[in-house]
Amino acid sequence: MTNKDTVKTKNANSNEAQGKEIISSGFVEETKQELAKVVWPSRQQLLSESVAVILMVTVVATLIYLMDKLFGWLAGKVF
Repeated sequence: MTNKDTVKTKNANSNEAQGKEIISSGFVEETKQELAKVVWPSRQQLLSESVAVILMVTVVATLIYLMDKLFGWLAGKVF
């Protein structure tokens, strides 16, 4: 590798590092701007929707459990 190649490589690495800093700085700023646009739920809305999700998960899990027991019982009768 010649001296010129070494200098070119160092300059290319330096430019890449500067470009990454600019990109990451811009990324952080854009992320802050986008988060400022978010409409966050109220405490009451958060609680009611969380309860709804937990209730639905419980209902579906119970249904799956009961269907599993039913098919297990039926399989036991057949086999």
